[in-house]
Amino acid sequence: MGDAKVITLCGSTRFEAEFAEVNQRLTLEGCVVISLEMFSLPDLADGDWTADSSQLEGRLRDVHLQKIRMADEVYIVEPGGYVGESTRREIAYAQSLGKPVRYLSHEMSAGTGDSVPD
Repeated sequence: MGDAKVITLCGSTRFEAEFAEVNQRLTLEGCVVISLEMFSLPDLADGDWTADSSQLEGRLRDVHLQKIRMADEVYIVEPGGYVGESTRREIAYAQSLGKPVRYLSHEMSAGTGDSVPD
């Protein structure tokens, strides 16, 4: 067996349950899945991120861009087709690196013939 495909998940943090479902499915298919680990800013003892979360947000953004660089493919988790500004930037970044980009809503529509529920 060859090396497993590495897939980085991107999308809005509002879709935590969908991220978990996609992660599980792709893992069971034999892929190495890199996902979001934080779906909200934490209340950390060593930093008051609630007063100025920009430093943490910048760090998390940089880490996520590294995850995209590590991937063989990027998978957009966007139920109902929702893609926010941050996700649009991540898609553009992945495309600038020549990474293939797949979309959850496209696969759901193609697989069932149904539209994706909101």
